[in-house]
Amino acid sequence: MARWDEILSLPVQNPPTLDFSAGDLVWSKVEGWRDNLDRLALIPYARVDDFVRGESANKDCPTRFHVEARRRRPPQASCKQKVDGILEYILYWCSFGPDDHRKGGIVRPSRNTYVPKKKNAGRPNTKRGCTCHFIVKRLIAEPTVALVIYNQDKHIDKMGLPCHGPQDKKAEGTRAMFAPYISEDLRLRVWSLLYVGVSVETIMQRHNESVEKQGGPSNRDHLLTHRYVRRQERSMRRSTYQLDEDDAVSIGLWVESHQSHVFFYEDFSYTDPLVLGIQTEWQLQQMIRFGNKRLMASDSSFGPNKLKHPVQTLLVFNSENKAIPVAWIITPRFASTAHKWMRPLYNRVRSKDPNWMLAGFIVDDPSMDILTIRDVFQCSVLLSFWRVRHSWHKNLVKRCTETDRVQISQQLGLIVDKIRTGPLNMNPFDAFMEEFGASSDFIDYFKATWYPRIGLWTTALRTIPLASQETSAALEFYHNQLKVRLLLNEKDSDVYQRADWLVDKLGTKVHSYFWLDEYSEKDYFARYWKDEWITGLTSWRKALKIPDSDVILEEGTSCVRVINQVDRDKVHLVRNSGSQFALCDCKWAEMGNLCEHVFKASKLILQKENRDLYPSTTVSQYIQALLEMLHCPTNDSLIRDHAVSLSVLVHKKLDSLVAPDSRSTPMDQLVLSKILQKRMMVGPGVAEQSSSGRETGCTAMDVDLSSPSRCMGHCEETRDVLGDVSCNIVDGRIESLCNGMDLDSSPPTSTSPRLHSCDEASNNVNSSNSKEIARSNMKPIAGET
Repeated sequence: MARWDEILSLPVQNPPTLDFSAGDLVWSKVEGWRDNLDRLALIPYARVDDFVRGESANKDCPTRFHVEARRRRPPQASCKQKVDGILEYILYWCSFGPDDHRKGGIVRPSRNTYVPKKKNAGRPNTKRGCTCHFIVKRLIAEPTVALVIYNQDKHIDKMGLPCHGPQDKKAEGTRAMFAPYISEDLRLRVWSLLYVGVSVETIMQRHNESVEKQGGPSNRDHLLTHRYVRRQERSMRRSTYQLDEDDAVSIGLWVESHQSHVFFYEDFSYTDPLVLGIQTEWQLQQMIRFGNKRLMASDSSFGPNKLKHPVQTLLVFNSENKAIPVAWIITPRFASTAHKWMRPLYNRVRSKDPNWMLAGFIVDDPSMDILTIRDVFQCSVLLSFWRVRHSWHKNLVKRCTETDRVQISQQLGLIVDKIRTGPLNMNPFDAFMEEFGASSDFIDYFKATWYPRIGLWTTALRTIPLASQETSAALEFYHNQLKVRLLLNEKDSDVYQRADWLVDKLGTKVHSYFWLDEYSEKDYFARYWKDEWITGLTSWRKALKIPDSDVILEEGTSCVRVINQVDRDKVHLVRNSGSQFALCDCKWAEMGNLCEHVFKASKLILQKENRDLYPSTTVSQYIQALLEMLHCPTNDSLIRDHAVSLSVLVHKKLDSLVAPDSRSTPMDQLVLSKILQKRMMVGPGVAEQSSSGRETGCTAMDVDLSSPSRCMGHCEETRDVLGDVSCNIVDGRIESLCNGMDLDSSPPTSTSPRLHSCDEASNNVNSSNSKEIARSNMKPIAGET
């Protein structure tokens, strides 16, 4: 038992890299069988595959480890809680062993059916008697931890000599110099190219050209054969999505054969719908790479009118801010099932990288479970308005005349801005529908589709910060990509009503397209692209490439003309520029999409007016939240406590300036006395306002402080009192320029380095005020007669 006490006391090591090897772990020596010392370490069980991949990618001796033996306790078997009880035992062996098919080599009795071939090509290069192996044990006492025993870590044969790799002199000129199989990256590349329709001959031609440019083969991937690619193509062609006539049974069979691609699965029941979460290994890597301390977004609904079960996608953004799907969730009801799959997905990512965390989660549907998102991912939530804008814009083009189109879009933009920044005494959409009642076709659509959901969206717009327009452009671009790649070129429309077809299509063809989007050499296959391979820059990125000289501003109007970058003779007209509901006459915009001409025109016209681009979204809400927090602080707010503590600290510094032993000037004392008098005048009002706000349940979003006039008013009062002390509001930031006082930046030694509580700080302020007032009344200011 002392051995197991020592083993279980070892720390569980979890390197931060995606794959790790033995060199990344600290190994311990523990007494084992026959008084031998076992070299072992503890790692998370979920990361065993990462360790196997890391060991296989050994630069000094590339190889591949296979499962030589496995013993697993049946799930239904009763497990007695024993310290040394084992749930699973796996023996991983180097693929160049343990048998030795070389001349004079030893073959185990259980493998003596092997008949040597006349030609020594193939087998002698794969089985060379390598003794490198390690054991993985999953203990009953710690099911989430894997015990790795790695005693034979050298790639040598029983004679103690190197048997493969660069160190084996006899392996020179043979495939034993390299790994026995191609890498996972090359396998994914071959599969992806085959799924998107590239022929076997083209794949091999491009591959051979690439190897020749590098001066010949230098690793196992360079030895890709035509036979291997042809076999993969045949396997792909013979596969079928319909594993059973019953759709539910077929889904269950697919899940059993793709356990590594499923992070959550709940079958149909009388009370609960199907919930299936799909995430491949590549998607998990992208989620860790581009999602850590960055944004993740949700495309909440795709194909609700065409597919049996709509698809929800989780997206991250690469270096070009293009959306990459990192998970697909298939379920008919998203809002009621989010709490089921979010936690397993989060745990899966954290098991790979314990330091992974999100900076923000973007939703495009306010009915999603916001509380669950905040609880699981521990991040802020943002709202994307692209889906609503897309639907309104598309139906405006479809149902209204050109004149009504401009007026209605302009009014909708003003209503949305008013919802975000100002108070609402009544529903502004009622007046909107009365004003544009003549456009009955659009108004009927609006009443039937959006009016029942206006309350939910209004609340969300006032309480949840909006994502940027660049993010909306990326989400819209992905949505169009998925629409083309998933629903295009299907001859039989009945397949849309089968969930097994949807799962198979997402995991094969759709996944291949998005994998190739991140492939650096995809341009080599440009002439084989089809309509599904829609790629390129988002509208926001395209707008950045339009020169300012190609934009013509029409004075006195909100219309802008933008020259087409492909056909220079074509000019696009943008109306309502500067608004997120701007209209453009290009084909992409008439389909309801955000085009590059709208972005470019809005950017220039707002720069001309000396305004930020789209301040109506994030910036205005940020400024509004700051102003409301100043005027209506919440109870037990850490920010309020810190602000009060800081004011107490500054007041003590001011107190030291008028101390009897201080050398303050008459001007300093005059300024301080006026500050105290002004504070006595405005102090009760501010306190009453804060108290009334708390009594009436006032929150940050219930107060109309969109205009900075109130804050400017306070600054004007301060200017009247201080003279030299000026307060400016620049771009939503309040800057205090203290020209008349030279304050020491270091805190006084008597000040405690902690945050004061609200009550304590208030008492300190009141007591300090009393002392100052008494002192100013009892002692005349120096220099007065």
